[in-house]
Amino acid sequence: MPETEVTCASCQACCCRLEVMLITDTGVPQEHISEDKWGAQTMRRLEDGWCSAIDRTTFLCTIYEQRPWICREFEMGSSECLDERAMLVK
Repeated sequence: MPETEVTCASCQACCCRLEVMLITDTGVPQEHISEDKWGAQTMRRLEDGWCSAIDRTTFLCTIYEQRPWICREFEMGSSECLDERAMLVK
């Protein structure tokens, strides 16, 4: 089965199910931050496993301008992206 190109129109926001460590201050609103018992901060994920900042209807980030550094660096269509898409389909 040939792989289809991942574009903004075909992105399924699979990366928004990954654990995202907050390692720089980009202004992520507090309601989207979880803190573990050691003080490490991550993006909060809801019971469905998705990031709390993702709009469940459009799958667009609701805090795009304040998104974490790791989210900014994750490349759509990269091997990591394709691996996550494959895991979600299983």
